[in-house]
Amino acid sequence: MIAVALAAALAAPATLPREETFRLAQAAEVAATLHLRCDACDWGRRGQEAAALVLEVDGGYGQHLVLARGSGEYRVALGPLAAGEHVLRVALDARASAQRAREVSVEGVVVQPMPPGSPEETALAHAPVLYLRPDTLPRFTDLPLLAWYETDHLADGGVKLRYSVVFSNEDGGTPPDRLLATWGRLTDIEFVYGVELDAAGRVRAERYQAEGHELRPFAGRHQGRHPLLWVTTANNMLSEGGAGTLRVAPAPVAFALKDVSREAVMDAHPWTWRVSAAEARREGRVRAAAALGSKRILDPRRYLYLEACAEAPEAALAFAAGLRAAGGAARWVWSDGGALAWRVARSADHFPNGCFRAAVPLPAGRGADDLVGLRFRSHLRARRQGEPAPPPGAGNARLLRINRITLLGADDLPGPPLFSWVGDLSMTAEGPPVEVPVPGPGALQGSE
Repeated sequence: MIAVALAAALAAPATLPREETFRLAQAAEVAATLHLRCDACDWGRRGQEAAALVLEVDGGYGQHLVLARGSGEYRVALGPLAAGEHVLRVALDARASAQRAREVSVEGVVVQPMPPGSPEETALAHAPVLYLRPDTLPRFTDLPLLAWYETDHLADGGVKLRYSVVFSNEDGGTPPDRLLATWGRLTDIEFVYGVELDAAGRVRAERYQAEGHELRPFAGRHQGRHPLLWVTTANNMLSEGGAGTLRVAPAPVAFALKDVSREAVMDAHPWTWRVSAAEARREGRVRAAAALGSKRILDPRRYLYLEACAEAPEAALAFAAGLRAAGGAARWVWSDGGALAWRVARSADHFPNGCFRAAVPLPAGRGADDLVGLRFRSHLRARRQGEPAPPPGAGNARLLRINRITLLGADDLPGPPLFSWVGDLSMTAEGPPVEVPVPGPGALQGSE
């Protein structure tokens, strides 16, 4: 087995450009973790959004690295490298960096070759390299923040790998008010590439998500085993070619979506919440009096975020926060505002385990201590053109779990989970809501 880590952290911060020399005992897929400092970087402030670095390996262009979260650790894929000595060069791309965010120091570099044949090596070797849309860096928008993969082991010894990316936002597609109501976040989370391997590691099939959310067989180019994909639409769909010339290669993290929504990946990397909120404010999407349908949102810290799981194959769901009101009656605020387009309706690809996120805005000055209950209502989902009439009972649903409700803190990071519940509540399409009481003030935190 190859040593797990090479190249010691620097004794003192070093300015750019910086070169790190490392040696591989044998050929390997290699990842690198860079410890970087950029005090001026601020994704939410115009002119200070981020520094953009160029990473070269042995004198050849590897990728760009955009410091969207400022100082911290960034892990990237360096690709397949031969045995012997190599040089990693890190330099500033001033033209692609924000004008007032160009002072970056390197506090450490750790190079990690993957053991050949290991699951980690397989996952890293097939991770996609993404070419950015040409407008991504001039505008500092819709940036790939985080990549993850899921693994399915097949009965014949083969394996399926599924790669997804959290983008900081999407300029096209779903507007932010609907994103929060029906997805419970401001990022854009997209499946980008999947590959099926046989027991010997040979590729059986590849596919990617193209314009219109169409899943297509991948027949494009590879670098080693890494597919090369271009982000080409305003809602971050992919193509096998495009106009972009700058690319990123984040090293994907392993994540299993068992009884949780895809947004749980963001919870495991909470800085993604802060970056997406900062982008929404910088781009003018936040308004003090925003209403559903305005394509604007209130401050993201005003929303109550819910993760729940349900059986809802033909349903569109909405939930409401019950807030303590005068006279003991609750005031109910619904996530859908009474409109079908703002309800949670998922395809099998997006709703494989029935778990979903949604969010509802709370009135100014109201918070966790005002919450007395949650209500859920099921509706028949919208029918697509040419789709047959719904079968009897379509739109009925069962609520099975509430994994968490939470609020964002002053720093735009998710606060601790406030409440969870497990049960089985039936909902009839267009029928009355079902209700889950919430513990009183002081009993919420730690109720899990």
